[in-house]
Amino acid sequence: MPGKMEGKTAIITGAGRGIGREVALRFASEGARVIVNDLGVSVAGEGQDDTPAQQVVNEIKAGGGIALANYSDVADMDQAEDLVRQALNEWGQLDILVNVAGILRDRMIFNMTGEEWDAVVRVHMRGTFATTRFASIHWRTARQGGRLINFTSGSGLFGAPGQPNYAAAKMGIWGFTLSCARALGRYGVTANSIGPGAATRMTDTVPQDRRRTGFPSNADMERSPANVATPLVYLASDDGGWVTGKCFGISGYRVTLYSQIEPQIILQGNKPWEVQEIFDRFDSTFGSAFPDRQRAATPAPAQG
Repeated sequence: MPGKMEGKTAIITGAGRGIGREVALRFASEGARVIVNDLGVSVAGEGQDDTPAQQVVNEIKAGGGIALANYSDVADMDQAEDLVRQALNEWGQLDILVNVAGILRDRMIFNMTGEEWDAVVRVHMRGTFATTRFASIHWRTARQGGRLINFTSGSGLFGAPGQPNYAAAKMGIWGFTLSCARALGRYGVTANSIGPGAATRMTDTVPQDRRRTGFPSNADMERSPANVATPLVYLASDDGGWVTGKCFGISGYRVTLYSQIEPQIILQGNKPWEVQEIFDRFDSTFGSAFPDRQRAATPAPAQG
């Protein structure tokens, strides 16, 4: 029986380890030809190593699949273009792009440096933009459809306190993906974002008391990154062509469709606001949205 992705060509960024690796292995096992992209850096984005990407390619080939390694920095525009060009030159098509590549530079907002901010935003946001830009040029020209899957994170969805750069980048990717869904839909391209939960090098750096894993238990099998990869087969397949502009949380044995941001309560005026009118109406209008709220005490003056 042919695999669900027979005849498809996919690029997976950040595919040398963790979730990206499992996506590459799963897609290849379902018949896709896969380009395994990974710069081979540390979690903090330092160094470079070709080994992780090549090991995944070797594993795919050992299982009878088809794969090529790529060691590009996806946030470099020229290298991102070469990555897309590699798939087109080798196989004449690009059906699927999955952007997983990312790094961490965790710090509380009051301690974060500009370099730590820029490094994370560069890899996540610029890297996702760069590969998508060149893939979209092909999809727009070919008019044969395509599948774009980008990775957001619960760090942005729920506001991880020690990851302001990562949270901002990941929420930016959600908005970016929505924009792509609307811009590329006319060419038969779908675009969805994934908020994953799994045990990876990245989650190992997060203090235990601040982790949002979504796992009902601590079973190693349930925490496996492979559980994130499997539902992506559907989203990347022909059958998944009706799903676009959505954000899914995938962790353990659970797949969650997140609601889109929509108005909750509206305070409507009929003339320019007066300051006192806002004070009079704000509490009574919006207070019901905060059932557990308490009046904040006046902060004590700073000492010293």
